[in-house]
Amino acid sequence: MQTVELTAADGHRLAAMLALPDDAPRGGLVIIQDTYGVGDYIRSVAEDYAALGYACIVPALYDRQQRGADFPRTPEGMAESQILRANVVWPDILADVEAARVHVAHYGKVGIVGFCFGGSVAWYCAQRLPLAAASSYYGRDVPHWLDIKPLCPTICHFGANDPMIPLEGVRKINPAFSDVPVHVYDVGHGFDNPDTGTDPEIIALARQRTLALFRDRIG
Repeated sequence: MQTVELTAADGHRLAAMLALPDDAPRGGLVIIQDTYGVGDYIRSVAEDYAALGYACIVPALYDRQQRGADFPRTPEGMAESQILRANVVWPDILADVEAARVHVAHYGKVGIVGFCFGGSVAWYCAQRLPLAAASSYYGRDVPHWLDIKPLCPTICHFGANDPMIPLEGVRKINPAFSDVPVHVYDVGHGFDNPDTGTDPEIIALARQRTLALFRDRIG
């Protein structure tokens, strides 16, 4: 994995991590950080998908506020990260993700997958950018952003026991967009991260569904 610099349309420069497969890439993926920033967990996700054949790029979406943001998964780290999360400017996020998409677009079609904060980002960008596919994991904003249909095939993953995202909101997605699969698992928030103690079979199932989408729409 290597560090690269991206330049958004407004001239902002942000860091990104790039993970490439050993062989010719099937296409590209933009991997979006969770609330804690670009840390070991998100890097591992990029490496996993790179091993499956995708050119993966992880843009540092907090760089406009704090360079190199990577908070510990503690109550203190959560409190600090939430300050940055609360102050993101969504059009800026769109510009930064687009810079990441363009960086890997020469490898082929590009998809996006994001977690927590990144799940909201993935959904927001699927509604606005020329992406081939999107997978949104437990994005708490998704149930509130149902005014625009995603431009690409999109799937969503939520935890039935997630205190941050009530199921009442999750149940609004399918009536708004019947062609968006919404998968609900008997887990809490952040379940893709093995450190949460989630059943590995649930992690694998959500990954398999995401990978099936990417194989179908990207290659």
